[in-house]
Amino acid sequence: MTVATRVGRVEAIYQDALVNYLVSLARMVETNVSRALDALLRRGDSAAAELPGQVFLAEPRINEMEIVIDEHAVRLLHSGNLQDIEIRQVVAAIKINNDLERMGDLAVNVAERVTSLAQMPAVEMPLELKPMAATVRAMVTKSLGALIFRNVVLAGEILESDDIVDSYRDQLFERLLAGMKENPQQVGPNMQFILATRYLERIADHATNIAEDTIFWLRGLDVRHGRALALRATVTQNSQWVDSALNSPL
Repeated sequence: MTVATRVGRVEAIYQDALVNYLVSLARMVETNVSRALDALLRRGDSAAAELPGQVFLAEPRINEMEIVIDEHAVRLLHSGNLQDIEIRQVVAAIKINNDLERMGDLAVNVAERVTSLAQMPAVEMPLELKPMAATVRAMVTKSLGALIFRNVVLAGEILESDDIVDSYRDQLFERLLAGMKENPQQVGPNMQFILATRYLERIADHATNIAEDTIFWLRGLDVRHGRALALRATVTQNSQWVDSALNSPL
């Protein structure tokens, strides 16, 4: 075995290790986000009383994994022997790693709001909160699935869900603010719900970021800041032009 071949195999092992670390962190974060969402939706359920504590306990391990992944990625970049797709993989991994850690922080923020709500007068959960949480949960699961299975189609589906979450956020803000004006006793609980809603929106944003970075890694396409819409429009326009050319008389 030549030295070059041996070096190549070692680098391949390091690349695989980076992806495995990232997938491990993704699974931890997904579990913690799910716990936080369940804690929020199942307030008052004795079976869910321990969920906020579980979220808090998992946070230090998520932070440790973030550091491990960053250090591993930097070592790979220092090797200087990476192909284009390998460089994209490392760059995407660093960005995804940051988004995963922030999602973990936001899960803690949601759990803190649940803890605060438990100390306040009971109020009815806003109607839009459950479907919003379901949409956010699905986005997180899909974004991590796109990462784990390297699925560009799945990643593309997530980009179309962000506006749905924003719509739920706007509806919730209006409902909660109206409740605060009608009944001053709802100010405290409704503020907690407003904060939780904001955290859910941010989790969805990070899920979208992960999908965008997965597409960049696998296809080398930058679909941030609305470029995905422009890309789809270009593809549609080209398809229509081809159809028109094929169907036009000679």
